[in-house]
Amino acid sequence: MTKPTIILATSNGVGMGHLVRATAIAIELKKVANPIIVSMAGGIAEIPEYLGIRVEYIPGKDRGWMTRDNWDVYLRDRLMALVDETGATVMSFDGVVPYPGVIAAKFSHPKLALVWVRRGLWQKKPQRFVLGMQSKMMDYIVEPGDMARAYDFGPTASRKDATLTSPVSLFRADEALSRDEARKVLGLDLNRPAVLVQLGTGDSDVNEKLTAALSGLLGWKDLQVILTKQPFDKDGKSLAPEGLDIRIVRHFPLARVLHAFDAGVSATGYNGFHENLPACLPTVFISNIRGTDDQEARAQWGHDFGFAIRGNQADLHDITAAVKKLQDPDVRARLAAKCKELPATTGGAEIAKILYDLATREEPKRPSWFTYNRLMLQDHINRGKRHIAWVGLRRLGHIYRTLHPYLKVNEIKSETPIWGSQVTAKELHPLIKGDQRFEHLIEGASENYMARRREIAEKAYGIEHEVVNIKKTPQ
Repeated sequence: MTKPTIILATSNGVGMGHLVRATAIAIELKKVANPIIVSMAGGIAEIPEYLGIRVEYIPGKDRGWMTRDNWDVYLRDRLMALVDETGATVMSFDGVVPYPGVIAAKFSHPKLALVWVRRGLWQKKPQRFVLGMQSKMMDYIVEPGDMARAYDFGPTASRKDATLTSPVSLFRADEALSRDEARKVLGLDLNRPAVLVQLGTGDSDVNEKLTAALSGLLGWKDLQVILTKQPFDKDGKSLAPEGLDIRIVRHFPLARVLHAFDAGVSATGYNGFHENLPACLPTVFISNIRGTDDQEARAQWGHDFGFAIRGNQADLHDITAAVKKLQDPDVRARLAAKCKELPATTGGAEIAKILYDLATREEPKRPSWFTYNRLMLQDHINRGKRHIAWVGLRRLGHIYRTLHPYLKVNEIKSETPIWGSQVTAKELHPLIKGDQRFEHLIEGASENYMARRREIAEKAYGIEHEVVNIKKTPQ
């Protein structure tokens, strides 16, 4: 039997959680199917070399390379072109709320099964108002398990429309490198303590939390402090206090080398939580309250049950004090021992089986145009009154310009995007992070696919119009 092709699409969230879950599922799918990962997250650059499977980067609407309305159509057309190219019968989407372009894809391919990998532990944000309608558009909904699910009191907790699985994690005890092996891979000193810090940088509050956390490591003799990015703010100012030996390490996946570290300091995202704890890494979790994920609930659960230490994200002094506790070897030993009680994180294999069964057995759900149009209306409402007013004014502008057209318009072609099928992180990172439009193609793309993709890009990027004369010529 020919292996079915399954597309795993993800949004670009605050962290890497969406992409990492898709990666964990793809690893399991490789045994029985041909998985393809498409994502708006820059971290997708790391996947081809690690997984040995095909990927495509899709620029998110936040890149500002096209209008929001054009982007919804662009996303739909991109996904449908990929379905046509690969013969995929199932597409999963891992994101807070499926984009209109994801759902619209079903109307172009009604035999395509659409699966929503819907993470739990939501904060009470406006996205909750579309949960019912979004769910009706799906063939299947999967909720990746969360170790802190007992503290989930958000809008998804009481719903009965999803299949709950075990937590999804890239950490595998049988594949994780030993302490010394991992340190050799990372280039760390074998005989000095090492702490992994993953809080990120960017917003001022995140920067302040990082400085407070690093301050808690001062005084730890011979310590190696490992970060995944340089500790600088947007102006190039260092966020690290003097007196720390800081090293920047890039390695994917970090889950495989977590045994290199004596302790960790991490944001309380799904990914970090479900890698550090299964790896028995003594960790202080400091929540990021942006986004939909209720990180505070997750951090509190870990603290209350003795699996981790919570640093109060609203109190910089508490963050410093919490991190300082990691210097005590007895504290680290207690946390590591407690984490050994946690069950295995087998959600990746469980979700892979669901997707494979859908690809080989079940008929997909027929979508409802009525429900889809209600979703589009709610999407506009969720974007706020200013957006609704803007849409109304734009529509009025279109009507006026139809009645009173410009006399003459010059058409100016948009900047030509960069095209390529790059598969290495070294090649992909600069293109994904760059300012020039980048159109990424799966490796081995056909001529027909490349032609279709050029049509989609030209339509999405459009043609800029320059008004030369807005006065009508006298008759």
